Amino acid sequence: MSALDDPVVVFLPDNVERVVTPFLAQIARQAEQADTSRSIDPKLIAALKASDVMKLAATSNIGGVDASILQIGRELEAIAANCASTAWTMWNHLAVFHLFVGCLGPGQNELISGIVDRGEWVCFGAGAGSGITGVIEGDTVRLNGSGAFSSGSRYADWGGAAFVIVDDDGKRLEPLDIRFTVVPIDTHGVKIDPTWDGSGVRASATDDIFYTDVSVPLDRCVQWYGANRAAALREVAVVDNRYREDWVGLSDIWLGWMGIGLVRAALSEATAEIRERRSIMGKKMVTRPTVQVNLGRAAALVGAAAATMETACRQVDERIEVQQVPGEADYLRQMALATSGMNQLDEAMQLLMRCQGGNGLRESRSFQRRWRDFQAMPLHINVHQDRVHHQLGRFVLGEDLEAF
Repeated sequence: MSALDDPVVVFLPDNVERVVTPFLAQIARQAEQADTSRSIDPKLIAALKASDVMKLAATSNIGGVDASILQIGRELEAIAANCASTAWTMWNHLAVFHLFVGCLGPGQNELISGIVDRGEWVCFGAGAGSGITGVIEGDTVRLNGSGAFSSGSRYADWGGAAFVIVDDDGKRLEPLDIRFTVVPIDTHGVKIDPTWDGSGVRASATDDIFYTDVSVPLDRCVQWYGANRAAALREVAVVDNRYREDWVGLSDIWLGWMGIGLVRAALSEATAEIRERRSIMGKKMVTRPTVQVNLGRAAALVGAAAATMETACRQVDERIEVQQVPGEADYLRQMALATSGMNQLDEAMQLLMRCQGGNGLRESRSFQRRWRDFQAMPLHINVHQDRVHHQLGRFVLGEDLEAF
């Protein structure tokens, strides 16, 4: 059966023109090896850096592709269907680049445009456990500390650093002064510690970045909006109106598309294998009512998640087109739709696991890897249902939102 004749493809059509299409075969070929070695093929990284895939989140006025939010989601969907680790790192680059442009603002256009023009990769270590300080020394700032969960760091050219200004004795200044800058990864004093040892997305290089007496120009440092970034970006000067959209909400809906790509691929592979398998006593698995029901529901859940993510993306693209500044409800809606879609995909994966059985897990070429990779998606703090639903619950009750 050809891919075009695959009933899963017929039910969940994927006839999308993508920038990343020429690289999908190369991405797929190295997926298993990337999972084993915990490193994406260097030749693939070089090819991606030399392509327009790197520039999808950049607007044309800074040399980018100016891709729609929906197109970026569909690009990541295809990458994830072939290698979730590659998708995870590209997702981080595109979302973090969007954040960097919004934070740095028009005053750093030359720096931003240079990153785009050279096809450079960006990462941002700011997860739980991060802590960076900065001491102002004339026209430079000396950074010390570490940033955690910097996905893609081993492949990156620039690292983002949010830091607290302290005096020479390491004491925080009052009032609290938090700033942000970007640092070339090859700068003296920057070290990447390969700490990521997660069960899934093993080649995502979600490592710690350490800064030891790293000197950066003071004029490359800007105010860090931190937890108030979404509100602040509605008012400050921006490179383009699209950068008023908060990166966390965008990362959520793009993560949803990655989940769709991964689960759809797992569904297609599972159905192909089950058509040829026999259960205990030699009965064909395709005749088992529970297998039919479970796979049917899994397909329906993937289709529903795709429809949800498309709606979420189109809402953002429509706002960008008419230069409508997003409000708090818009931001929460992005996260809520993405969380709902992710929950649907999580259930679909559970159903696929149920249909695999012990024999399926033994014989399947890639299901266990896909299963492990998917687990990282609903667990990510940006889209985690506990955080999102808590914030949305406070909002609909008229309560003030928490910081993140």
